[in-house]
Amino acid sequence: MSIPIPTDLIPQMADQLTNHLKHRGINEPCMVGIRTGGVWVAQALLDALQSKWPLGTLDVSFYRDDFTQNGLHPQVQPSALPFEIEGRHLVLVDDVLMTGRTIRAALNELFDYGRPASVTLVCLLDLEARELPIRPDIVGQTLSLESNERIKLTGPAPLAFERKVLSSAI
Repeated sequence: MSIPIPTDLIPQMADQLTNHLKHRGINEPCMVGIRTGGVWVAQALLDALQSKWPLGTLDVSFYRDDFTQNGLHPQVQPSALPFEIEGRHLVLVDDVLMTGRTIRAALNELFDYGRPASVTLVCLLDLEARELPIRPDIVGQTLSLESNERIKLTGPAPLAFERKVLSSAI
């Protein structure tokens, strides 16, 4: 089932992000989207902010702790960070926060590039199913799923969620 993103959600998140950064005294952050959905959300936020902040992309496939169990996703692409990480304020963007393992992998990869001054985490959707103590600074919506449900962002335009029920093993 496809669930459209409310039209006011991205602008609300952009306002929250602006206030958060202003409160912290951050003027020119660099935006980093986690491939693929996080890149779509990051671009939508940049558009809503009418900002020219640089946008980088991360593919955390090699940094995931389940890499050896699940293997390599066939659509792995290289990360692209067209700016220095060292000493920069970063806005890390993901589409869905579930266990926190993708964010952990993203942080590990970012620190391989350098030590940022700060990292602000923005997630479009928080499923509150964390296995690691990671919480977003800015979140669009919070949603609870049943244990046999999963959600995936589709896009880039329009952004929508697909909610799927996993088939049970017999």
